[in-house]
Amino acid sequence: MALSATTTVPHPVDSVAAVLVNEDFQRHVSQLVGGNLESFTVDGDIAGAFSATLVRTLPTTRLPEIARKFVGENLKVTQVETWDAPAADGSRKSNISLKVAGAPVDVTAVQRLVAEATGTRVELEGEVKSSVPFLGGKIADAAEPMVAKALNLQATQAQAWLESH
Repeated sequence: MALSATTTVPHPVDSVAAVLVNEDFQRHVSQLVGGNLESFTVDGDIAGAFSATLVRTLPTTRLPEIARKFVGENLKVTQVETWDAPAADGSRKSNISLKVAGAPVDVTAVQRLVAEATGTRVELEGEVKSSVPFLGGKIADAAEPMVAKALNLQATQAQAWLESH
């Protein structure tokens, strides 16, 4: 199942990128949805190419009942982001991979932070897959809107974070 989201944040790319890989910000976003940030690491200098790994525990209260029976009350989600160095205009790209422990769902996405005169356009394109025979498509279909909302929430919360910190 494909996922796609775009939003604009009225701040420069370097500020938006710095927030997206800020541990306090990621803890805030996790808690906002009722979860916890269990671990957060950044490998490399965020001024260039680097990677970030986040492990979260998230509640399953918004999942359909059939999915909650399968995965339980919480999900452990590992998110790995591999960021390219900034382009000449400051734009950034990160490849995102989400793995859900105990659930047959994998997410791959590309997030672009595009420099614009009025700030940063955050574009997200990706895919949700499930490896369950016969039911995989239905599982991916159910997971896709939630994954898209979660990844888009980071971008919209980045604006609020930048304006309050």
